[in-house]
Amino acid sequence: MSERSVLSTVLFTAFALLAFAGNSVLCRLALGEQSIDAGSFTVIRLLSGILVLSLLWYLMQRRKGAPQDRTGRGSWGAAMMLFLYALAFSYAYINLDTGTGALILFGAVQMTMILISLFKGHRLLWVEWLGLLLAFSGFVYLLAPVVNTPGLWGFILMTVAGIAWGIYTLMGRGSDNPLSDTHFNFFRTLPFVAVMLILILASGEMNLTSKGIILAILSGAIASGIGYAVWYRALSGLSAVQAAVLQLLVPVIAALGGVLFTDEIISIRLMLASLLVLGGIMLVVTGRYYLLQRQASRAISGNTKP
Repeated sequence: MSERSVLSTVLFTAFALLAFAGNSVLCRLALGEQSIDAGSFTVIRLLSGILVLSLLWYLMQRRKGAPQDRTGRGSWGAAMMLFLYALAFSYAYINLDTGTGALILFGAVQMTMILISLFKGHRLLWVEWLGLLLAFSGFVYLLAPVVNTPGLWGFILMTVAGIAWGIYTLMGRGSDNPLSDTHFNFFRTLPFVAVMLILILASGEMNLTSKGIILAILSGAIASGIGYAVWYRALSGLSAVQAAVLQLLVPVIAALGGVLFTDEIISIRLMLASLLVLGGIMLVVTGRYYLLQRQASRAISGNTKP
């Protein structure tokens, strides 16, 4: 890989991680200050994402010179998971701090992908089981003080958001045209968005301010639309292990963003829970790779001995 390719991968990766963390910060800024209701935030976020991704897809098709290309059309199942993620994500942040929400989200995403792989017959090594145990312990430790409080609903909703995003990610693996698939998945959320908008209007709970609308547009257009597109571009220069580990930085960045922009405090409990959850997931993601590499090296050295 050339130096230019390495530099572009680093820049694309940094932007994407900041965008992912930015979603948490923007949502918490909007909902924490009651600048907008959670339902309207979801609707505006998805509509903004649709507009930006449609533009990017159109430009991509023009550059290819093949607007008739039928590859990468997404699926209704993926669109449902995307909408469920966006909806649960917004309502969860009514009761959660920025860093806590991001930790639960990305922890649930990784745990979902690992468990689905396990159910499909993937056998875990001892180091992976240890990682799962540590991550689960971190969730229990984080959850303990919020049982029977409003924060419990935030925890549950963000976990649902993480599960939905994990399934959405797995459904998109092996895509031949990730940007196009993402565009059409966003576009297919339009019926769900329409129903959501009708329910908001019927309930009379719509709360819109100019600040809330701007934050929702930034979340949908920049942090989601452009952020996802840039992340797919970055993945071309990253290994699967590198991509998985780098995503573990998002809760840390989000927590720092919460401190800078929403005056939140990083508690000792959140720090310890983060070490357990993120450390455990890192063991699962990297443990098998390094353990198998070590076994392979021993086998090679054993075969080369006289």
